[in-house]
Amino acid sequence: MPSKAVFVPQSFTSPPDSAPQERASAAGFRAIIWPLAITLLAQVVTSWANLTVPVFAVRLAGDIGVSATWIGVYVSLTYLSGMASAVLCGPFILRYGAIRISQICLLIAACSLTLLTTSTLPLAILSALIMGIAYGPTTPASSHILSAQTPPKLMPLVFSLKQTGVPLGGMLAGAVVPPLVLLYDWKGAALIVAAFAATSVFLLQPLRARLDIDRSATQKLLVNPLRAIGMVWRIRGLRRMALLSTAFSAVQMCLLSYLVTYLVVDIGRDLVTAGLILAAAQMAGVAGRVLWGSVSGLLLSARHVLMLLGLLMAGCGVVMALVTPAWPLAGLFAIAMVYGATAISWNGVELAELSRLSPPGQAVMATGGSLFFTFTGVMLGPTLFGAWVTATGSYGAGFFALAALGLVGAGLLIKRYE
Repeated sequence: MPSKAVFVPQSFTSPPDSAPQERASAAGFRAIIWPLAITLLAQVVTSWANLTVPVFAVRLAGDIGVSATWIGVYVSLTYLSGMASAVLCGPFILRYGAIRISQICLLIAACSLTLLTTSTLPLAILSALIMGIAYGPTTPASSHILSAQTPPKLMPLVFSLKQTGVPLGGMLAGAVVPPLVLLYDWKGAALIVAAFAATSVFLLQPLRARLDIDRSATQKLLVNPLRAIGMVWRIRGLRRMALLSTAFSAVQMCLLSYLVTYLVVDIGRDLVTAGLILAAAQMAGVAGRVLWGSVSGLLLSARHVLMLLGLLMAGCGVVMALVTPAWPLAGLFAIAMVYGATAISWNGVELAELSRLSPPGQAVMATGGSLFFTFTGVMLGPTLFGAWVTATGSYGAGFFALAALGLVGAGLLIKRYE
């Protein structure tokens, strides 16, 4: 017998929901709080461990019998290894889970710092390579977690909040490690940071059952290492994000690597003041990541935010190149902070857009492939900047070159890529 339609009077129906999207967004952000907190913790601690070595580089170099400038080699080896581990980590994350890989990375970082305390050059080189293995997979692992847990509208903000872990780790290295070196020598400082990294493994464990639920025991580990890079290069939007990250990461690393030297050598400021200006730029970078993450997806599209950041970087590069010793201290702080709020704060928006543009379930591979390009900028940027400054005899010429890179990044996004 066919069923009869049942008439329900209007007064008996539930009132329409006037703000379903607002409630969904609020619920979405509450659901992402713990995944965000745990990925932020992993990012902070691995960044802290990675940036600890440059802090005590002078004392380390003296103990192993090399020049203090050798730290540049250590950093380059770290990022070279990080490029490889970022590209290769995708299958491991899918096989064992992003939380488990993050835990392994923390343990590897602890081993790297511990190995460094042997004070021998060959093991110091091995320590750099091991640190890169720890550092490379951290971002793809967190992207895998957050892309699955975060509503699309909140992705730029959430990814930007997570990426504050990089400058926060740098701030911890700068603020905590020097006092530890004074109290316990550089070896004691390295072991204390290593112990903190190892202890952090247990803080991630409570969420593993929930966040590693998508791991697959049948996932193959031996895959073509160029697969992730190839996927990024084939998809137009991913390719533009990767090239943008090469340009922007070069600007970021050159600013962090040479700002103090520029202020001391060319502008005539003392080392302590120059260090404070760099710290202010780092702090502005943390605030900028939150600001641009809040703006992206809510007020402006990620593409327009990244274009704006590229233009602002270019403007800051030009102004920095024109700085003279007559500039007031307040002006130096101001330009450094604006530069930091742009050149150090683009990462979260770019990673969120990268995840959004990735094929379903491929955010981890897209992130790993893109990091190959990002780390290329990190490795080559400071080297080419130094060579250009040497050739021209002017740090100003170097900052003009960084301004050009900002324009290149913005230019990549003039045309829509979807």
